[in-house]
Amino acid sequence: MRHRRKTIKLGRTQSHRNMLIRNLVTALLKHERIETTEQKAKAIRGWVDKIINFAKKGDLSSKRRVFHFLTEKEVAYKIIKEAPTRYKDRNSGYTRIIKLGARRGDNAQMAIIELVDAKVQEEA
Repeated sequence: MRHRRKTIKLGRTQSHRNMLIRNLVTALLKHERIETTEQKAKAIRGWVDKIINFAKKGDLSSKRRVFHFLTEKEVAYKIIKEAPTRYKDRNSGYTRIIKLGARRGDNAQMAIIELVDAKVQEEA
């Protein structure tokens, strides 16, 4: 039985899945909006909440955890600087998933995951 087995495996080994999640979270925090499959979006939702909560906390241990998890230092500096002021009234639920429908090539369900108060510039 699969009681209390919550991990979304995404058809990858553990090390590959961990790096995929770290890269997707870094990309989301960098660009504030990414397009990916629905399952990947659901898999990274909880990790984004954890990283933003660590950045909001702001003590040395939390900052080190943010730097350890994210793959780009610039993104880590950005989120540590912005999170306490940007998300001071919000305890969780920093992301929004918008379903797009099926991808043409392999019929995978696509979605946009974005930060709730994203300041994304539309690209022409």
